Amino acid sequence: MSLTRINTRTDYVDEVYKTLLDAISDGTLTPGSRIKQEDIAEQLNVSRSPVLQALRLLKKDGLLVEAPGRGLIVVQLDPVRIGHLYRVRGAMDALAARLAAEQGAVLHRSLIDDGRAAAAGTDVKAMIDADMAFHHAIYEASGNPLIIENSALHWIHFRRVMGAVLQQRGARASIWDEHEAIMNAIHQRDGALAAALSERHAELARQTLMLSMDATQQPPPRMAA
Repeated sequence: MSLTRINTRTDYVDEVYKTLLDAISDGTLTPGSRIKQEDIAEQLNVSRSPVLQALRLLKKDGLLVEAPGRGLIVVQLDPVRIGHLYRVRGAMDALAARLAAEQGAVLHRSLIDDGRAAAAGTDVKAMIDADMAFHHAIYEASGNPLIIENSALHWIHFRRVMGAVLQQRGARASIWDEHEAIMNAIHQRDGALAAALSERHAELARQTLMLSMDATQQPPPRMAA
C-alpha cells in the first residue's frame, strides 16, 4: 500500500478522508485490507487525530468495518447492495439523460476525449474522475436540482463501484463507447433513446462487476489425477 503524502494545510480531516476514499475506490486499498491509524498518519505526513476522525467518517459511510482481532478493515463489496445501487443509478441516469435531451442540452466533446485518454492509461482514479465528470455533466444539464442532490447522497458508493468496474481492463473502452452514444442521443434531442441507453449502460456495468466478483470467488480448479 502506498498513499500520496498530504501537503501542509489546515483542513487535514477532509484531505485524509478524500485520500483514503480515493485509495478504496481505485483499489489501492483492497477489500479486507487492514487500516492502521499510525501507518496512515505516517504515510500521509499528518498527526493521528485527523486520521482518527477520517476513519470514523469512513466507518459511518459504510466503507470500513470493525473486524474481530484485526481492527478496521475495508468492507467487502456486497453483491446485493451493488444490485440496489445500480437500480437507483440506472433510473436516475435515465431520467437525467431524458431531461437533458428534451431541453436540447449540448455537452462538451472534451468529456468523451478526456475519458478515452484516461481509459487508455493506468490511473484508475483519473478514470473514475472522468466517468463522474461525464455523468455529473448530464445531471447538471437535466435542469433538475433534485437529481444533483440525490446523486450526492450516493456518490461515495457510486465512486467505489465505478472503481471496481474500471479495474476490469476489458470494460474501459466500451464504457466510453456507451457514453458517446448517450451524448449523441442527447444532442439529437431523442429523450427516449438517451434514457434507454443510460439505463442499459448502468445494467452492463452491473453485469461486468458481478461476473468479475463471481470469478474471484470461484474455487481454484482441481488438478487432474
